[in-house]
Amino acid sequence: MDKLSHYRNIIKNILIEYDRLCNSSPDDDVESLLSLDNERDQYLWFQVGWQKNRRIKGITVHIRIKNNKIWIEEDWTEEGIATELLNVGVPQSDIVLASILQAIAL
Repeated sequence: MDKLSHYRNIIKNILIEYDRLCNSSPDDDVESLLSLDNERDQYLWFQVGWQKNRRIKGITVHIRIKNNKIWIEEDWTEEGIATELLNVGVPQSDIVLASILQAIAL
């Protein structure tokens, strides 16, 4: 299996597990959803729904593969997606914390 296919599988497995854990105690008013787009190498875990008559929508995790690296665009998980990636053997040099780079650029 080539590197990018391997990375796609790792990302999907991590996000599917997060989604499964989140849905083990579901909130009837807020849905946890996954969007796994292999063609464009975009991977999202997000929530939509209603809470006290207010619309809830937010991205918990946004990952993409760009220039043969895994770019973490958004990560609101407790342990961190980068930690998960390192734990399954992705080299640190192939992980880009894009949200931090954006903050530094400002």
